[in-house]
Amino acid sequence: MKKVIIQQEAIDVAKYSCQLGSDADGAVVTFTGRARNMSGDKAVEYLVYDIYNGMAINEMQRIVDEAMERWRLGSCLVVHRYGKLAIGETSVFIGVSSPHREESFASSRYIIDEIKHRAPIWKKEYYSDGSRWIEGQR
Repeated sequence: MKKVIIQQEAIDVAKYSCQLGSDADGAVVTFTGRARNMSGDKAVEYLVYDIYNGMAINEMQRIVDEAMERWRLGSCLVVHRYGKLAIGETSVFIGVSSPHREESFASSRYIIDEIKHRAPIWKKEYYSDGSRWIEGQR
């Protein structure tokens, strides 16, 4: 299974986790990115993600394809939110499975790093005294 999803509704981590892996996979690794309440020394009240939908899907699919070519993955699922997120909500879910853990850990890290670097997804943090756009960070 290979899938990329962009959605506005909350990410159901348990539902997506259950879709990963097969009897051939000895490892399933998931990464969950969440909205945190601090950014540097500023208290964050909420986040807004803006996505260039068509381009983001295409770029994330390319990243998933690269990961599947580079590592022997049984499954790869990427789900990214857009819109307003409360503190603690999941912004991105990445799940991979493979015969061995090294492949799953390495591919998961590669996928999130490349999404942050390449996908047209923008995050804006809101504070009690204003807001600012945040550049993708590795």
